Amino acid sequence: MTAAGETGPVRDELAALRHQVPGVRGCVIAGVDGLLILHDTMTGAEPHDVAALAAGAYGISRTTGAVLRQGTFSEVTIRSQDGYLAVYAVGDLALLAVIGDGGLNIARLHLEARPTTQRLGAMLTVGVSHPFA
Repeated sequence: MTAAGETGPVRDELAALRHQVPGVRGCVIAGVDGLLILHDTMTGAEPHDVAALAAGAYGISRTTGAVLRQGTFSEVTIRSQDGYLAVYAVGDLALLAVIGDGGLNIARLHLEARPTTQRLGAMLTVGVSHPFA
């Protein structure tokens, strides 16, 4: 999965989310397989680790939705003592993981992140290559 054209507009969306919502420490875009696509982190957390954690959260949330017959994955929020990890679906093949500190207003994050995922979904494309091309 790659950003259509340059990664600048995608990076701009991540930076805007970080600036619009106080307490956002960074953002990671990952494939549902846990591979890092792009990041804008300020936390010191390893972006590859965050991508893998996002995929893990996605996996259990997706299974939960299927078992409970509640539909496809949309988002999941994990709250720890000193912060948050919120994971949002970006289309069918990517995830937006947002790292927040303990002062994050999670309701505000949801309000800002949901339209961001829509815009990111329009920007990201899947590159298909043929092994014999």
